Formats: sequence, structure tokens, C-alpha cells
Amino acid sequence: MIGPVSSLRGMTHHADSPPADAPSPARERREPPTGAPGVGRLVGLDLARGLAVFGMYAVHVGPAPSQDGVIGFLMELVQGRSSALFAVLAGFAVALITGRRTPKTGMAGRQAVAKVVIRAVILLALGTALTMTGTPVVPILAFYGLFFLLVLPLYRLGAKPLALIAAGWALVGPQLLYLLKPVVGGRVFLSYGQADGPVSLFFTGGYPALTWVPFVIAGMAVARCDLTATAVRIRLALIGVALAVTGYGGSWLAVRLVPGAAEAVRKAEEGSGMSSVSSVSPDSIGIFGDTPAGMLASAPHSEATLSIVGNTGVAILVITACLAAMDAFPRLRRLATPVIAVGSMSLTAYVYHIVAIWLLDTEALTVSPLYVLLGFIASVTVLATLWSRFFQRGPLEWLMGRATGIARRIQ
Repeated sequence: MIGPVSSLRGMTHHADSPPADAPSPARERREPPTGAPGVGRLVGLDLARGLAVFGMYAVHVGPAPSQDGVIGFLMELVQGRSSALFAVLAGFAVALITGRRTPKTGMAGRQAVAKVVIRAVILLALGTALTMTGTPVVPILAFYGLFFLLVLPLYRLGAKPLALIAAGWALVGPQLLYLLKPVVGGRVFLSYGQADGPVSLFFTGGYPALTWVPFVIAGMAVARCDLTATAVRIRLALIGVALAVTGYGGSWLAVRLVPGAAEAVRKAEEGSGMSSVSSVSPDSIGIFGDTPAGMLASAPHSEATLSIVGNTGVAILVITACLAAMDAFPRLRRLATPVIAVGSMSLTAYVYHIVAIWLLDTEALTVSPLYVLLGFIASVTVLATLWSRFFQRGPLEWLMGRATGIARRIQ
């Protein structure tokens, strides 16, 4: 998520540039094989990150998804899916740091592990600080820090083992959360708010690790693939379609076939389909503690297996579509430059909108939510585009890169 957008072609990856969700750009040193699609860096990842940023903005300050028309449909579309896309891209960050196609070993491997740990600690601290501002938003960064630490032991695995682990975790994690959340949900342990504290990070927060880590592992699995090969991208797109159909289609069938499921899903949608996921308390996010039938829901933040499967499929589709589009349509790449600029500094863009929500007190604004959303998107796009013309990395991405430089001292 970094790098001057004005010179996207042929750029290589700086050894210390912080990737995606840590967040930062996805540059790579290797050149694609002759005739294969792709450029020196996977520009499409920055486009996907930019879209994820805009999706998060829409969730936090945009109109209610319950309203009629195209706007309501679009707001509903980003609910839960933009944050899932962010989480899948977090898996890319881990893979890019530790060696995307071939995991690093020896001293390079130890240094890569140290970089991931440093990033995780910074994200935990930054996420906690943002939570303490008291905004209605549940910042995702502290959760990301924990995700990085939890998936780090898997960094040497290939695409297939990672995919299997992601699938297994998606099947088991929601069921464990259903059993454990009533036990730990009433306990308060070092919690400053909805988005931090060990219990919140693992179980009761807006993005509980027990059900969100599969997104990150799935991202690592995708990153291990040869994304410059057209055949691989086609297979990934088909997998994305299959997962989306299984998740959303399976939920649609289950709701109509399983007694009590329809009512549970309706309650889950009422709890998570608000104008802002950030306004949902940890107790109302998901359907756990209500009825087992509700675990068949694919509603945003239902934390159910089918929801995880469907959202993962959508994330994979978005990523593969962005990668293919950036390679196939150079003119589109130029038109998408502002969005790519935002994606290249997504950590900065994310923190920017949380701080802006805090300073502006958006809940008290009388301006139409649509205008507020457009103002947020326009301002961050202009700032990111201008910044990228003069600097290689976003301000927070640069600081992250400097902090991880400590890892070079490890022998």
C-alpha cells in the first residue's frame, strides 16, 4: 500500500515497505515471466485496498442500508464485506513480508518474523489508542495486530495447506464462539472499549479473532499462488464464485428449510444491518446466544460459517478482478490512479477517517450521510493523490517501515 502512483509501471518492492493491511503497498522484486500478465508490482492489490477503504467509510459514515434505491443497495453491499476484504488483504501483508511465493528461511526468515511481530504490536497499540477516542466506530486495527500474531506460525506453509486450515477454522471457529461467548462475554479484562482487551479481541469484539482469522489465512493462501498467471486467476475467480454461492446460497436455503432460522436471521440482520456497523454493540453483533438456528445466517457480522464462506468468496473475486483489470486495461489503470493512491496508503487513510469522525462528531452532524460520505472519500482521495506525487509511502506507512527496520539487527 505504498508508492508513487504517478509511476506505477516497472516499480519494484522496497525491502522495508509495509504491505497491505499492516498496511502498505504490494510491490515485488521479481518481474513477471515473458508474456504473462502483471507488472513489476501487483498494482491491483492497491486498487482492492482502495475499494476496501471506501467500503469502510461507507459503513461508518454512509447512509443506512435500509433505505430504498441504489444507494441503499450499495450500502448493504459493503456491510461486512469491506472489512472481510481488508482481512483477506491482511493475509497478503503477512505473505509479502515473509516471502510471497517462497517463504523466507534462515536469517531472512527470522527478520521477516520480527517485522510481522513489530507491525502487530504497533497495530495493537494504535488500535487501542483509536478506541480510546470514544468514537462510535469499532476500530479494526487492534484486531489486525492480533490476527498477525495468530497466523504467523503458518507463514512457511504453501497455498493448499493454508486453504485447508482456513476452511477448517471457518467451520470450527463460529461453533466455538457460540459455545464460549456466553461464558466469557460477561467478563471485563483490561477492556477500554469494544475493540480491545483480550476477551474482546478473541471473543466479544466487533471482529473476534475466533471467526475472523480464516479471512487472513485465506489471504495468505491466495498470495502464495502465481497471481501473474491467467489460468491461476481464473481458477481463483471460480473458487470465489463457488464460495460466494455456497455461503449466501446455502444460507438462503437453510433459512427456508430449518425451523426457527428465518426469525434468527431477521434478528441478526436487524442487529448488524444498521447505518454503521460501528454503532452495533459487541452483544448485538452476530446471533450467538440467541438460537443455534441463527448460525445459518450469512448476514453481515453474523460470525457464522456461511457468512465467513460467502464473504471470503467475494473478497477473492474482488482481488482477482482488480489484478486482472489493472493488467488488461492500461487506460483503466490511469483512471483508477486516485483509488490506487488511497490503497497504497490504506493505514493512513483508515486512521484518517477514524480521527475525522472523532473531531467532527459525525453523529451530531445535520448534513445528509451521503454528503458526509462523499466528503470523506473526496478528501482522502485528493490528499492521497497529492501525497503520492511527492512521496513513495504514506506517512504512517513510512513510520511503520522505519519501525520495522529494527528487524535488520537480528542475525
